[in-house]
Amino acid sequence: MAKKQVNGFLRFFSISFLWGLFQWFYSGGEQCGFSQFPTFGLKAWSQTFYFDFSMTYIGAGMICSHLVNLSLLLGSVLSWGIMWPLIRERKGDWFPKTLPESSMKSLNGYKVFIAIALILGDGLYNFLKILFYTSRSMYTRMKKKNPKTFSDDENQPLDDLPRNEVFIREGIPLWVACVGYTLFSIVSVIVIPFMFPELKWYYVVVAYILAPSLSFCNAYGAGLTDMNMAYNYGKVALFVLAALSGKDSGVVAGLVGCGLIKSIVSISSDLMHDFKTGYLTLSSPRSMLLSQAIGTAIGCVVAPLTFFLFYRAFDLGNPDGEYKAPYALIYRNMAIPRCPRLLCASPALLAALLWVLCFCHSSQLAERSFPKEGWKNGSTSNGHGCAFPSRGLLCH
Repeated sequence: MAKKQVNGFLRFFSISFLWGLFQWFYSGGEQCGFSQFPTFGLKAWSQTFYFDFSMTYIGAGMICSHLVNLSLLLGSVLSWGIMWPLIRERKGDWFPKTLPESSMKSLNGYKVFIAIALILGDGLYNFLKILFYTSRSMYTRMKKKNPKTFSDDENQPLDDLPRNEVFIREGIPLWVACVGYTLFSIVSVIVIPFMFPELKWYYVVVAYILAPSLSFCNAYGAGLTDMNMAYNYGKVALFVLAALSGKDSGVVAGLVGCGLIKSIVSISSDLMHDFKTGYLTLSSPRSMLLSQAIGTAIGCVVAPLTFFLFYRAFDLGNPDGEYKAPYALIYRNMAIPRCPRLLCASPALLAALLWVLCFCHSSQLAERSFPKEGWKNGSTSNGHGCAFPSRGLLCH
């Protein structure tokens, strides 16, 4: 069996590599070659509905369930096929005509905030649901004197039994996670305001209080769709902190808070991937956590050194140079304190967010209340949200 798996891996790896090499010979730019094939015509191509012959999306679709694939398909059609063209026609009414669509006070603001509302609504619902079931399970076990460790072993496949045994036997105690998170939070609250005086210590405290729930939402969404949306959660922190800090220090505080939230949320998703890999390979969760901690510690030294190497040796950030750093300008513009006021200045955006949240929670309640009527096989709001800020080619 292992030999067949290795042969199959090598076969499809070779096909994917050779296909990528073949596409490279016919690439003539970002909008040339096989990367943007207009499957449904040029009109649909202008709305990013095209086929890029990417093996990555094909592989991701094979790994994800049909539920997630249908959610991404529906989200792409609703957003890039219907919503964004209709909102674009309201230019001048819902947002200023003079602004480019990439501005957060223009069409891009609708894309980001509506996607965040869907992802947060779905993630927080599941976070509260799992918190409720976990609390109830802990309460039930405390009442029992001899609780069973594996209550459903007789109903599980034989291959899962040793995995469950290793994963639970080598599990990480809850107190270790709580003490570690609290300790590093205290260190961050003390150190970060010294490094960046614009970010007050109480903003760091608020960030560490909100980070666990946001981390769960991102890890849950990454497990469903294999897409890490940590940057979108970081953008939310950027908007909030930039607005609270004001004009004098809002840009720096927003950028630092964005990096703080993004780092916490992203590393939690990566750690969940490592735990899943350890579970499938019968590896110890403790060894996976230790490896992640060692890699993070090395990165804390290597990453700043690499940055300063490029910063001093090359013309970093020059729009006409080799290292343009385009995201630096984008995130700085988003951190301008006037950007978060879009929510208050645009009643249309507020109404859209309320409708999206109502849809998200009503679909979750319908799935919970009527599982036998087919609601259990419906699409997920998290899948819709991942497709909203992305391009229409995801539906392929």
